[in-house]
Amino acid sequence: MQANTALQAEAHAAIAAAAAHVNIAAYKFVTFDNIEEMRPLYQDICKRLALKGTILLTPEGINMFLSGPRSHIDEYLAWVRADARFADIEVKESYSEEQSHKRMLVKIKKEIITMRMPLIQPEQGRAPAVQATTLKRWLDNGVDDEGREVVMMETRNAFEVDVGTFENTLDYRIDKFSEFPEVVAQHREELQGKTVVTFCTGGIRCEKAAIHMKNIGYESVYQLDGGILKYFEEVGGAHYKGDCFVFDYRTALNPQLEATVTTVQCFACRAVVTPRDQLSPLYVYEKSCPQCHPERDQEKDQAAP
Repeated sequence: MQANTALQAEAHAAIAAAAAHVNIAAYKFVTFDNIEEMRPLYQDICKRLALKGTILLTPEGINMFLSGPRSHIDEYLAWVRADARFADIEVKESYSEEQSHKRMLVKIKKEIITMRMPLIQPEQGRAPAVQATTLKRWLDNGVDDEGREVVMMETRNAFEVDVGTFENTLDYRIDKFSEFPEVVAQHREELQGKTVVTFCTGGIRCEKAAIHMKNIGYESVYQLDGGILKYFEEVGGAHYKGDCFVFDYRTALNPQLEATVTTVQCFACRAVVTPRDQLSPLYVYEKSCPQCHPERDQEKDQAAP
């Protein structure tokens, strides 16, 4: 295990050294009561450093996805961490030749991720988290350290899951995260006696999900610390099939945290466009795809037997 981890770290360092841009994902749940005041400050520093991406400022904390040269990213993070509320914010990194976002947005929202469950406050205490290396060992063995069967549970939207997910995962095909609480409550009884590990791209959704599940009576539930991206960084693609959808121009990352070239995202409707869909005449770069093209129903009728 230690040898594999060392090789993973060595490969990661080599990619980082060769890349022109660093892409960061970071969040923290913490009381953030002056977001209106802070928004122009975040806008100014991102403009000065020519960063691109999205920052969400909310009363429950911050969420950010940014891309830029290493020195600019480091200067930005030093500025963020100078605020005592974010001094310990953890950051996940990937690398690319181009900036992974095309514009810079700093938004104010009610929640970091919309769940509409105001009693869930991760700042007051997290649900138990499992590290990537421990999860891999559990999945290798099929049970956790107490001998319970381990079940992986998706918290992402269905179109994200279709790009890639863990093997034998519970996927309830939700279209938005606010649907998760009701769906997961319906399946509590059938998962009694098992250890459930919730996961998502970077950790935000599964953090809220695991707290809610503990609140409604799940006995043994964990969140995957750092999400899929941290899992890829630390142990690679073991027990994972496909790629990981990301909300930027790269669309998906493989277990080596490299952008894939086979799957893209529609510029108009943001749907995932598979290689097969890209062959359709309804797929027009930066205009439409088979999901949103005005003639999509006509094409379906012609294809029907």
